[in-house]
Amino acid sequence: MADRYIEVAFAERGVRATAKLLDDRAPVTCAAVWDALPLGGDVYHAKYARNEIYALFPAFAAEEPPLENPTVTPVPGDLCYFTFTGTELGTGSHGYDQEQRGTIVDLALFYERNNLLLNGDAGWVPGIVWGQLVDGLDAMAEACNDLWRTGALGETLNFRRA
Repeated sequence: MADRYIEVAFAERGVRATAKLLDDRAPVTCAAVWDALPLGGDVYHAKYARNEIYALFPAFAAEEPPLENPTVTPVPGDLCYFTFTGTELGTGSHGYDQEQRGTIVDLALFYERNNLLLNGDAGWVPGIVWGQLVDGLDAMAEACNDLWRTGALGETLNFRRA
């Protein structure tokens, strides 16, 4: 199979990066995401994992991917896939402005080092590493830090085929 690439972008900030899908390490997850593209939604900055931004989507795969290519210590440029139930995200401490229902997919980008996927409420939260930024990490990291400092309101995180 030929290498596949996607664009990861902040709509309002006009920042884009390119990621290579890790089809050899997470084939089921890559297929699920690829088939669902384009995807976009409100962006959030993580509270617990440290240097992470993400968007939440209703489940889009016919069957949720298995935990392939898992990590609890993502590195800069990793794209991770998480699955949660609405009740797992339904506490006020998570800060979402709407009730979360059903299965929720979290597509995340880690933009700096020293991340640990340990949630005080739930414990370890392994993610599936399905992509790696190959271009644009520095600009994306700068935009992510700006999002952390100035806020995410009004910004979207978008994924599309490159």
